[in-house]
Amino acid sequence: CNRNITTTMMICHRYLLATLAIALSIERGTAAGSHSSWRRPSCNSFATVTSENTRCASSSSITDDALNLPLKLRGGSTIADDGEITDEEDEEEEQRKIQQQKKEEFEKLSKYRTEQQILYQIRSTYLSEMLALRGVPLPTITSVSTADGDKPPEKVDWDCAMCTEENPKSCLYSFDAEPNTKVVAPLGTDQWISLSALNRLRRTDPTKVEPMWHSRYSILKSWFADESEFSMLQHVGVKGFLVSSVLLDGGNGLVLRSLLIMTVLSVIITLMPLLEFIVGRIIVSAPFWAQWTTWGRVVRAGFPLKLLLGQLAWKGVATTFSKLENNVREYIVDMECEILQESVPLTVGVDSVEEEEEDVSDEEEVESEYDNLDGEDFDSYDDYDDEYDY
Repeated sequence: CNRNITTTMMICHRYLLATLAIALSIERGTAAGSHSSWRRPSCNSFATVTSENTRCASSSSITDDALNLPLKLRGGSTIADDGEITDEEDEEEEQRKIQQQKKEEFEKLSKYRTEQQILYQIRSTYLSEMLALRGVPLPTITSVSTADGDKPPEKVDWDCAMCTEENPKSCLYSFDAEPNTKVVAPLGTDQWISLSALNRLRRTDPTKVEPMWHSRYSILKSWFADESEFSMLQHVGVKGFLVSSVLLDGGNGLVLRSLLIMTVLSVIITLMPLLEFIVGRIIVSAPFWAQWTTWGRVVRAGFPLKLLLGQLAWKGVATTFSKLENNVREYIVDMECEILQESVPLTVGVDSVEEEEEDVSDEEEVESEYDNLDGEDFDSYDDYDDEYDY
C-alpha cells in the first residue's frame, strides 16, 4: 500500500512538472499547437489494483516524453529577436502610412486653396471690367497690358552724313547707299539709311519705317512732325512747306485730290469748244450711223442695262483718275526728296567739319576787327556792350 502511495505521488509530481512545462511553452509561443493533442492520463483512485498500476506506469512513460519536448532549446532567443524586428517594421510601416496620409491631405488642401485663389482673382477682374464700363476709374486688362517685349518708342535726334565713293555708307533699305547722297541715322548709332529712301518709304508705307530700327525709336514723330524739336522739316523752307505740309499732308491728301480735280475740270472747260466740234462731227458722220445696228440696241435697252453701263463707265473714270493721282503724288514725293536732300544739313563728315571751320574763321575775323580798333573806340564798344548786356 505504501508503495502504491509513493508511486502515485511520483506520478502527480510528474503531472505538475508537465503542467509547468506546458505553461512555459505556451508563454513563449513555441509549441502552442502541439499541446492540444495531449491528454491527461486517468488515475483517480489511490487504492488501485496491479492492473491499474501497470496502466499508470504506462501513462508515466508518456508523461516523461511530454516533459522532454518543451524543455528542449529550439532557437527561442532567435524567435524573440524576430518578434522585436517585426514590431519595429510594423511601427515604421504605420509611420509611413501616417506620413503619406498627411501628405495627401496637405496636397488636397493646397489644391483647394489654389483653386479658390484663382476664382477670387477671376471674380475681381470681372468686377473691375464691369465697373470700368460703368465709368468707375479702375484699371482694366486693356489698360495694364502691353505686347510681349514691347516698349513705347523713344524720341531721338538724328545724324546726317554724305555717302561718297571714298567714304561709302551702308543703308538699311538698299544695303548700300548711292554715292553723293545723304544718309541719316539715330544719334549715336551707325544704322544709316538713305534720306530719299526713308522719305519715300514714309510716304508709301509708314508702318515699315520704325521696324527698320526694331521699333526702338519714334522716327516719324521725331524727324517728320512739326511739333518735334528734332524735325527735319524745319530746314526745308517755304518751298518744302508747300510741298510737304500743304500738298501731301493737307487733309490726308484731300488738298492734292481737290487741286487735281479742279485742274482736270479746268482743262475740260478750256477744251470744251474743241470737244463739242469733235463730238458733233462724229455724230453726223456716215461711219457712225453705219453702225446703227450695233449701238442702237444699247440706246433702246432698258434702264437696268443703262445703269450697269453707267456704273462701268464711272468705274473706268475713277480708276483712271486714281492712276493719275498716284503718278502726280509720286512726282511730288520725288520733289520733296530733292528738297530734303538739298536742305538737311550735314552733322557728320568732311563737309560738316568745313562748315565748322568757316564759322571759326568768321569769329576770328570779327575778333581781328575788334583788335584793329583804337583804344577809345574799343572802350566805347565795351561801354556799349555793358550798357546793353542783359
